[in-house]
Amino acid sequence: MRMGLIAGSGQFPLIFLKAAELKGVEVFALALEGEADPESMKLARSVEWVCLGEMEKMMLFFKKNNIQEAVLLGAVNKTKMFSDFKPDMTAISIVSRMKDTHDDALLRAFADALETRGIKIRPSTLLLPELVSPPGCWTARKPSGSEEADMKLGVDIARKIGALDIGQSVVVGGGSVLAVEAMDGTDATIKRGGALAKKGAVVVKTAKPGQDMRFDVPAVGMDTLRSMKDAGVTALGVEAEKTLSFDRQEMVKFADESGISIVGLEPVA
Repeated sequence: MRMGLIAGSGQFPLIFLKAAELKGVEVFALALEGEADPESMKLARSVEWVCLGEMEKMMLFFKKNNIQEAVLLGAVNKTKMFSDFKPDMTAISIVSRMKDTHDDALLRAFADALETRGIKIRPSTLLLPELVSPPGCWTARKPSGSEEADMKLGVDIARKIGALDIGQSVVVGGGSVLAVEAMDGTDATIKRGGALAKKGAVVVKTAKPGQDMRFDVPAVGMDTLRSMKDAGVTALGVEAEKTLSFDRQEMVKFADESGISIVGLEPVA
């Protein structure tokens, strides 16, 4: 079996490549310049380095290697969409037909273009279903009553900003929204929110309404918890079944040592 991979930054592409190796799947990777990790890409059967917007080069690579299925994994620095976007004629044609260039709209248009060329985009968890966050409290410490109330508010706000395709995370403390994720990402949002919290705060991360599980699935990991500890944020709520959690055992160990509570919140209908 062979699969295509379009790889951004972070650990997700590496985890996928290791899982593919164990399962006997050959991976042909398109690595995004300035994002993908060169060392991780060494695990792929073949690698082509591309810039954002080089659609024709991407499609040619997959066609040459007889790739009919692919996944989109890893992060892309959103500011590069404005500073390092090098569209070819195919990309220009796609973008020119769009009403807006929000994250979901861009990714769906990109995926649709690949699928019209016979390359089916599969869910990001295809080889790694164990990354999906489970429901319930993961840590020894359960959230306090005030933290639970802040999480409830956080879910409502996170879903609303998700519906607007602004972000997926919020920081709430004492019944007030302290920070909302935008282009700067989750860690920066935690830092901003923690700076405003007088004592304690919670981070809530949810999927967008109608989340497309093929890409941009919200994820948390050790970086999230380190940012929380540095910012004095004391609890994390993630939407169960619709978010990913990397290094979950390590996360729980670190959280227990740091007095942080982590909860897999029941998925929102």
